[in-house]
Amino acid sequence: MVKAIRVHKVGGPEALSYEDVELPAAGPGEVRVKHRAIGLNYIDVYDRSGVYPAQTPFIPGSEASGDVVAVGEGVTEFKVGDRVAYTARLGGYAEERNVAAKVLVKLPDAIDYETGAGMMLKGLTAQYLLRRTYKVQKGDTILFHAAAGGVGMIACQWANHLGATVIGTVGSADKAKLAKDNGCHHTILYRDEDFVARVAEITGGKKCQVVYDGVGKQTFPGSLDCLRPLGMFVSFGSSSGAIEAFNIGILAQKGSLFATRPTLFTYTAERADLLAMCDDLFAVIASGAVKIPVTQRFALKDAAEAHRALEGRDTTGVTILTP
Repeated sequence: MVKAIRVHKVGGPEALSYEDVELPAAGPGEVRVKHRAIGLNYIDVYDRSGVYPAQTPFIPGSEASGDVVAVGEGVTEFKVGDRVAYTARLGGYAEERNVAAKVLVKLPDAIDYETGAGMMLKGLTAQYLLRRTYKVQKGDTILFHAAAGGVGMIACQWANHLGATVIGTVGSADKAKLAKDNGCHHTILYRDEDFVARVAEITGGKKCQVVYDGVGKQTFPGSLDCLRPLGMFVSFGSSSGAIEAFNIGILAQKGSLFATRPTLFTYTAERADLLAMCDDLFAVIASGAVKIPVTQRFALKDAAEAHRALEGRDTTGVTILTP
């Protein structure tokens, strides 16, 4: 038996139940991992609340790091004692779990467990956003919403490193300082300022090549008005609610814009792509150009408290659950 957080009926943070769960032996193609650190992400809220339907009961959690304690039949890439990290749908909020070997990667010695747990989903999300969905180039101007969040703080450092001018929206003066300390050249307090007007002011009316939006309903369609002609709107989350259906003709009206709704798990579906993305992420972290800011820690048993903080926008950077 291992301790884990399970959801028996979707709902609020109170739906997270800390309990004993029976864990079978690792099956063919599986690796048993003893978790050292577990990442907290907004997708966990979507799962817990039923926005992303899952069969109950389920264990939430989509990224973690730890040690290999057993390997199943047919697994040759990993051995007992390997330090590993992964991002995978569901199953992370547990002391130990069985995970498919195809989603695991070896954690370099230079990267600690908390960094490993905090960088897989969030760091790989930043990687595909900046390097694949829209390939940020030196001289670009980008807008990143929720710049003091987990993905935002990683992506803004990385975009700055790539030579872009980085504009970030944040919810408070404290978060503005955090964003500026982590790569933003300009910050906009979205609760107090019209972010569309401020982007136009900052850019001298030229606007941005790309807008990265994990907020959703609250920032749409304003995000489109921050783009120059032929710019790209990248919607990768919906922390304020989903964007409702809209007339695609609005993209023509606002300058022949591109719009996309990518997901990490599409980009990492092929193992070769996952490994290449991890190599890119690990390299930029090892160089010191991007740091993974672990700013909050909760015990796994206090996952409900962590969810309340996340939904209340009281967290910044990376939040870790410790088994």
